[in-house]
Amino acid sequence: MREPENKPFQPLGGHLKYLRELSHQSLAEVSGAVEIEESVLERIEAGLERPAEDVLLLLISYFGMKDQEAVQLWELAGYNGEVPEQIRPNDDVTFNHKNVVMLLAMDMRTVYTDGVEVVTNNAGVTMNFVQTTGHNKAAPVARLGMSFEQAKQVMQTIEQALLKAKYQSGPRLLPPQGSSGSASN
Repeated sequence: MREPENKPFQPLGGHLKYLRELSHQSLAEVSGAVEIEESVLERIEAGLERPAEDVLLLLISYFGMKDQEAVQLWELAGYNGEVPEQIRPNDDVTFNHKNVVMLLAMDMRTVYTDGVEVVTNNAGVTMNFVQTTGHNKAAPVARLGMSFEQAKQVMQTIEQALLKAKYQSGPRLLPPQGSSGSASN
């Protein structure tokens, strides 16, 4: 009979796996987004391995975890020191410790934005697209993360689209009659 494997981080890994499955993401998609090997993410989800602090922060950001849930994951990972500012709960928010499950339908409509916040770290670039609300607060409407290489490709694609729109706008017209290249009697 085989001895059970030691899984010291099973609660943490189980929660991360739950979040991945809830968002209908594959191991390859999530590991690619946070730039770690698929086998490493699989070991993390199995509870066999603890993610490095920076990887855990990327996963928290990728899954869009807020305040208390992020702090709980941080503590599940055994990082008992100072909680990073990115995931520290706001002092003016009161938490009641009830589990909430939200199901969000995918909405493919275009969301317009009037601002973008760009954050970089060793893993790549995160762009937080925001829209100003009635209280002059920036409310996030979308968040995209990518590698530095992909960010360069996105910049080139946007640049090409803007140039094309600028120089190829409007209908193409035939030259007026009587100009060179037109038939005349």
